[in-house]
Amino acid sequence: MNIELFIQQAEALHKQLADLYQTASVLPWIPPDLLPQAFKELYSNSKMVQLAAEELYQQNEELLQTRNKLEAERLYYYNLFEFAPDAYFVTNSEGIIQEVNLAAAKLLNIPKQTLYSQSMISFIRIEERESFRSELNQLFQSDRDKELVLRLQPDNGEPFDGAFTVAVVRNHHGKPTSLRWLLRQINQHQQQGVGLINREKFISEARPVYKYTKGEDIPLNPLVIFYICQGLVKLNTFCETGEEILVGLATPQMVFSSSMTSLPIYQATALSDVELVSIHVTEVALNPIISHILSPKINQRLKQTESLLVIFGKRRVEDRLHHLLQFLKQEIGEPVAEGTRLNVRFTHEEIASACGTTRVTITRLIGKLQQQGLISFDSKKHMILRE
Repeated sequence: MNIELFIQQAEALHKQLADLYQTASVLPWIPPDLLPQAFKELYSNSKMVQLAAEELYQQNEELLQTRNKLEAERLYYYNLFEFAPDAYFVTNSEGIIQEVNLAAAKLLNIPKQTLYSQSMISFIRIEERESFRSELNQLFQSDRDKELVLRLQPDNGEPFDGAFTVAVVRNHHGKPTSLRWLLRQINQHQQQGVGLINREKFISEARPVYKYTKGEDIPLNPLVIFYICQGLVKLNTFCETGEEILVGLATPQMVFSSSMTSLPIYQATALSDVELVSIHVTEVALNPIISHILSPKINQRLKQTESLLVIFGKRRVEDRLHHLLQFLKQEIGEPVAEGTRLNVRFTHEEIASACGTTRVTITRLIGKLQQQGLISFDSKKHMILRE
């Protein structure tokens, strides 16, 4: 309805009532005591309609301003999406494309309008589609973004390897409603010189960051290698008696993965607040820069595990503890005035599992080292190894 026309009609009605009152007041057959009361009510109601119309007009003006502002913001974010340098897709929960930007159409060599209502799986190589469906099913069970590396076939173009970052959008009941996709052609940096790039930034940029708090178990996927940006991760397995065995300590700029071991049980636990990025194992094989950066880090992890095996093989518990403390000093030690401080606090139970002995034995040996002045503890119970 036209608000301005409604206001004009309300004003006209108000004027007609005033004219009618003047005319009726001179008619002899209308009782004089009835006339004022009737017109008073009509006049009051007319005034209320007029005020309501003016208020409605004001609200309508505010709504128009809000709509214009929202439209300007919508256009701003649409342009950010449309002209972003990376390929973006929005699909329903079944993977049917609902929105797509220009970079995505260019990468797949298909006009934008043609992409609508197509399934994302139609661009995946046939032999990889089953694993693609499996990965998506896992994604719906988690609240974390997922990274996939798949072989894509653009329309009338050469196949290429693409890295997807996929996020689930859920309604207030937690049910998946749509998927957000970021697609990168992972060989786009292959022409860059490896020595000219910031290697750590190259690993972490454009990848989702996973955060875990101290004591939290980190879910492992054999198709994913985790790179530590911050924090410390304990890697362990369990023997037949159920006792924990330490097999590694992953520090910042180190990597770990269940694909790097043949152990049937392999567990990763955050020893502090941890930030990780994930790298698909296929990307390591296909991208020479990623492979070049990660190879020495994987080698570092294997050497660390060998060191722990040597420590575990010492016959005397005292020797195991001595070499374990030297190992920790090298891996996570920081210089302080009194000696070298271990920047993570370990329980006697954790040290005992690494030494293959009991907590009682470790408590006794640590007490002995304290009496000898070889170790001490700061106010936060962090161990300090004296020279």
